[in-house]
Amino acid sequence: MAFELEALPYAADALEPHIDKTTMEIHHDRHHQAYVDNLNKAIAGTDAENLSLLDIIKNVSKYSAAVRNNGGGHYNHSLFWKVLGPNAGGAPTGELAEAIDATFGSFDELKKQLQAAGATRFGSGWAWLIVDADGKLAVTSTPNQDNPLMDVAEVKGTPILGIDVWEHAYYLKFQNKRPAYLEEIFNVINWDAVAQNYAAAK
Repeated sequence: MAFELEALPYAADALEPHIDKTTMEIHHDRHHQAYVDNLNKAIAGTDAENLSLLDIIKNVSKYSAAVRNNGGGHYNHSLFWKVLGPNAGGAPTGELAEAIDATFGSFDELKKQLQAAGATRFGSGWAWLIVDADGKLAVTSTPNQDNPLMDVAEVKGTPILGIDVWEHAYYLKFQNKRPAYLEEIFNVINWDAVAQNYAAAK
């Protein structure tokens, strides 16, 4: 069962002016497609060919660096597209908002911690909001295409929001100004989708 790239859940220009159309097209159609293609090559002829992406990710230490990098790339981006959206932004509501307030004190503090996690991640990687083994929220970051589901992750948990801080996610519009991108992306985070992920992860 070869993995396939799903279409974006909205038009490539739907996140304008916060994330530009060209970046979205290159990021999804080329970068994410390459992760899918290279993952399929890396698992060809191995037992991973018959596993779900989640099973591969959770036991990634058993596999090659190519499986780790490309499997992570496929999983991370699949989540990323779904937690962004047009007519999004604002602040979370309901149970997720209550959990954020209980854990971080306020939504503004969560935002600050996520932006710091992304800004201080050296080189390429991701900033995450996760649900840990105790059902609690936490902010963490991972290098490259690693994620908190992997058995190699320093901080483990179920990601409910991931923010891509690879340069290909922002360089055309923001150049080397990663903090500016990390401010702007909050205008397109779909908190309803994050809340659904939270409900499922708990």
